[in-house]
Amino acid sequence: MSINCPKCQSRSIIKNGHRRGKQNYQCKSCGRQFIESYSEVGYSRKVKEDCLTMYLNGNGFRAIERITKVNHNTVIRWVKQIGNQLADSKEDYEKPEVVQLDELQNL
Repeated sequence: MSINCPKCQSRSIIKNGHRRGKQNYQCKSCGRQFIESYSEVGYSRKVKEDCLTMYLNGNGFRAIERITKVNHNTVIRWVKQIGNQLADSKEDYEKPEVVQLDELQNL
């Protein structure tokens, strides 16, 4: 086999059953169990961008949920993450005197 252990890079591995429909391997050197490739989980970047765009265009979180079938709590978490990234940026900008927040609490 040409698979290396992700922990110790050893080539001394054996097959060790199946897990969730994928071949499971075990390293004989360090004992680590792993699969050959991991699939990405979660929503695609496009879905996330679409939800954030809808929010910026004035849609509420539950309206976004009804349209995209993405849980409103997930959309809220994405908005908070982007807000934190923007708060950490070092760019100088003018702070507005008046702002409007829709359905957000305890940011």
